[in-house]
Amino acid sequence: MHRDPGAWRALMEHLARNLARLVNAQIAAGVQAVQVFDTWVGCLGPEDYRAGAQPYTRQMLEAVTPGAPIIHFAVGAGTLLEAMREAGGDVIGLDWRVELDEAWARLGPGVGVQGNLDPAVLFADRATIRRRVERILAQAGGRAGHIFNLGHGVLPGTPFENVLALVEMVKELGSRPSAGSGRAFHGDDVKVGR
Repeated sequence: MHRDPGAWRALMEHLARNLARLVNAQIAAGVQAVQVFDTWVGCLGPEDYRAGAQPYTRQMLEAVTPGAPIIHFAVGAGTLLEAMREAGGDVIGLDWRVELDEAWARLGPGVGVQGNLDPAVLFADRATIRRRVERILAQAGGRAGHIFNLGHGVLPGTPFENVLALVEMVKELGSRPSAGSGRAFHGDDVKVGR
């Protein structure tokens, strides 16, 4: 990226075109949503992201066939959230390194968020897991557009029974009215699409 910008641009344009083709094939095959999962972009600072990654992510996202919601996720990208939103996507995925409510305020209206339980919490006791679920749901504040998720994947060795318990907790706690909103969290509340 720094040593040979021309080669970087050619590689990134090639990747953007072909990833869009792959995503479009998945949409044509019937997927209901897609996720751009950028594992390493959080290693970039804002200037390098805007110059070396954002234009190509935007190019790819703009080439995706309209109809399936797009989730745009990057690991360790708390400093890049506004720039990621500019790149595109209906939902911005958050890892556990950023507070959900603060991130959503930074992103502004008209975008959903997905996240963001620390996957290491699934090694804790059930009471701790429950407190963390309650905290994330409270941060979402009952707003439509929140998709509860881990802030990354399930870690190796995670007790399977804790994953199952997490799902049940989200179903139970997510169906209660949120404090002050008078409404409940429901998966049906997530209305995204292009």
